[in-house]
Amino acid sequence: MRRALLLLTILAVGLRAADVTFNRDVLPILEKKCQSCHRPGEAAPMSLLTYESSRPWAKAIKAAVLTRKMPPWSADARYGYFVNDPTLTAEEIRILTAWADSGAPEGNAADSRAPVKWPDGWAIQPDVVVSLPHPIPVPAKGVVEVMDISIPSGLTKDTWVTSIEIRPGNRSVVHHADVFIVPHRKDVKCGVPEFEPKARDADGVQIEKMEKEEPKRGLLGLDAIYVPGAPPDDYRLHGAAKLVPAGSDFIIQMHYIPNGTATTDQTRVGFTIAKEKPSRQLVTIVPTSPRDKVHFHIPPGDPNWEARAEVVFLRDAELVWFLPHMHLRGKDMTYRLIYPSGVSETVLSVKYDFNWQLAYDVKTPIVVPKGTRLEAIAHYDNSANNRFNPDPSKDVWWGDQTMEEMMVPYFGVLVKPNVKHNKIVAYSTASDAVK
Repeated sequence: MRRALLLLTILAVGLRAADVTFNRDVLPILEKKCQSCHRPGEAAPMSLLTYESSRPWAKAIKAAVLTRKMPPWSADARYGYFVNDPTLTAEEIRILTAWADSGAPEGNAADSRAPVKWPDGWAIQPDVVVSLPHPIPVPAKGVVEVMDISIPSGLTKDTWVTSIEIRPGNRSVVHHADVFIVPHRKDVKCGVPEFEPKARDADGVQIEKMEKEEPKRGLLGLDAIYVPGAPPDDYRLHGAAKLVPAGSDFIIQMHYIPNGTATTDQTRVGFTIAKEKPSRQLVTIVPTSPRDKVHFHIPPGDPNWEARAEVVFLRDAELVWFLPHMHLRGKDMTYRLIYPSGVSETVLSVKYDFNWQLAYDVKTPIVVPKGTRLEAIAHYDNSANNRFNPDPSKDVWWGDQTMEEMMVPYFGVLVKPNVKHNKIVAYSTASDAVK
């Protein structure tokens, strides 16, 4: 009797699997969890907008979802809930797997949904767009130093922006791009790349290492960032905005990595504008671990070297956004809050992936009382077991280039609109960051 029931169950599952079609069952999942990247002009290598473009990838889709490789998401599910979590449910994985196993049928055209109207080229619908004024040449090989390019905002009155999207003109050579909102300087050379030349060895590693640094470094406010895999900075998710004072300049910081072919890039930045002054502003904080050659030195072959950064909140705030950043040896990063009561809470822990440097927007703001410490702990794998490691036999120090390393636990907080950015956090006296 049990064998008969089991056989009936298997047959029923088989029938359900055979009934799975692209138009009715698969397309809604792709629209919800995949197409934001898997469409022309975006980060993913193939389009999943239609049956014709998706069908050849059916088996690859099955393998990717069964191994949880896709959609990319690095956060440990034990800590926190995030509004932008694309993780597939067990039922969604079953549907995609069954579709591939049954020959990837298209199904009835009547079951097909009207296609999602994705923005043309932009993930947001920008009200204002600024651009690098001319293409920036990127050589075929060598090291290109990080450069700052100033551009007038063109805004004649104080403006609150609700989202910022940085769109590289050539993703294949853009390591990262940052946007800073700064007061206009009369002596600024708009559109002219400015950078600091550095002496480097044959491997491109900076020769002169930082001997000592001041404890207040690294807390500059950043206004938007592009790294591979990160979505636009959308403050609307948290009912907030950022202020662009009248007459401000934008500094667009570009870091290029040659890809073997001489090329160019002309990155653009889009903004959406608030219709009224918000009740809260979102401020991005940029702490770092100590960067001098004594405190930041990863020995050859070390599989689990640790770096830390720690700040203390000078006022009440709400924590809403994280973006861990390291380079090719980055292994993991954890954010932990230590409240004034002594109680601690892990709010994010990620298995780091340099190719998908994701941002994490919390579903519910985390209330952070004045006096709370935020501790970020990162680990690096400089061993031969790390297949991305450029050379496990080398010592590694802090640096801008990918063969070097860094530890930057970006995070974003909500505060009242009139709060000064430099009055939100400071380095904790309990942290090595002040030594």
